Amino acid sequence: MKLISLLLALLIPAVSWSAAKPIPNPPALDATSYFLVDFDSDRVLAEKNPDEAVEPASITKLMTAYLVDKAIADGDVSLDEMVTISEKAWRMKGSKMFVEVGKQVSVEDLLKGLIIQSGNDASVALAEHIAGSESAFAGYMNHQAKLLGMTNTHYVNATGWPDENHYSSARDIAILTRVVIDEFPGSYRHYKEREYTFNKIRQFNRNRLLWRDDSVDGVKTGHTEAAGFCLVASAERDEMRLISVVLGTSSDKARTQSSQSLLNYGFRYFDSHKLYRADEVLQTARIWYGDREQVSMGVGKDIFITIPRGRYRDLDASMEIDREISAPVTRGQALGQVNIKLDDELILSEPIVAMQAVNEGSLIDRAMDSIKLMFR
Repeated sequence: MKLISLLLALLIPAVSWSAAKPIPNPPALDATSYFLVDFDSDRVLAEKNPDEAVEPASITKLMTAYLVDKAIADGDVSLDEMVTISEKAWRMKGSKMFVEVGKQVSVEDLLKGLIIQSGNDASVALAEHIAGSESAFAGYMNHQAKLLGMTNTHYVNATGWPDENHYSSARDIAILTRVVIDEFPGSYRHYKEREYTFNKIRQFNRNRLLWRDDSVDGVKTGHTEAAGFCLVASAERDEMRLISVVLGTSSDKARTQSSQSLLNYGFRYFDSHKLYRADEVLQTARIWYGDREQVSMGVGKDIFITIPRGRYRDLDASMEIDREISAPVTRGQALGQVNIKLDDELILSEPIVAMQAVNEGSLIDRAMDSIKLMFR
C-alpha cells in the first residue's frame, strides 16, 4: 500500500476553529432505553439499552406507513385509491380516526389518519387493503425489518397493539426512522402536521415537540400500559439532522422532555460535516495494462462525519492507495481507503473506488507496461 497524506482544507471548506472542550456525558434519562444518532453520519451520540427488545406501541405505525409508501412507489396502490373499511378496522380500540364500517376512504386520507392521528382503524384498513389481512401484512413487516437490518424486531400486527411477540428496540426504530425520512420525503412531511380533521372530527398530533421546538419535524409517539410513554423524534438545525428514540418513560411530559434533552445535547456539543461527495475526484493513479494510463478515484457515496463541536480543523485525513493497480478495473472497484483521524484515533475509514471502468489495453500496450514495470 502507498500512503498519501491529504490536507483536509484542500478537500472541504474551512470552518472557524475553537479550542477543544471536553464533551459532557449525555443526560441521564428515566427511560427503559434511548438512542441518539446523527442522520447522515450514523454516529451514535447517546444510548441506553439500545438493543433491548421492548413493546414499541404505536411507533409500530412507522413500519405500516413505510410499507404503504413502498406500495405506492411500486405502483401497487395509489393515493386516490378507495379502501372499503372492514368491521375489524372499524371496531379497533385505542386511538382512532373514526372511519365507518362499509364506507370508502382514500389511501391518502387513511395515511394521514395513521400518521397524524395514530389511527388504529386506519392502520388495519391499509394493512388489509395491501396484504388481504392484517396477519399477512405483519409478515411483510417482518420481511422488511429483516432487509433493513432490524435484528431485534418482530411484528404481530400493524398497530402496535400489545402482544408478547410484538417488539422492537431503540436502535431498530432509529434505523427505520432514517429510511422513512430518506426514501419518502413527500410522505414524511405529514409527520410534522399538528392536526388533521376527518369525518368532521379534529384531532391533534400527540408529538408535543412540534409545538415547542421549530426544528422538530416528526416523528411518532406511542403508549400502552406495558410500553410506557414512547417517542421517536427528528430535528434539523444548521443542516445537521438528529434522530432520537426514547422508550418506556412514565408520562407524556417525561417522553417530551427526555427527547428534547437528547436533541439539545446532540446539537449543542457536536457538529456534522460533509467531507466528500460521491462525484468528487480525490486522487488519480497510474494504472497498468489498461487502455488508459490514469484512473480517477473517489468515494462511492457522500461521506459525513460527526465530531465534537469546534474540532473540525483538528482532523487529519490520509489515503492509502494500492501500489500497483492493473486493468481491468470496474467502476466502483475498491482501490484503497481514506482514513480520518482525530487526536491520532481513527474515527472513519471508507473505501476509495474507481470512478470509471478501465479495460485491458492492446497487446502492445500491455507489453510496454511490462517493460516499464521491470525498470520501475
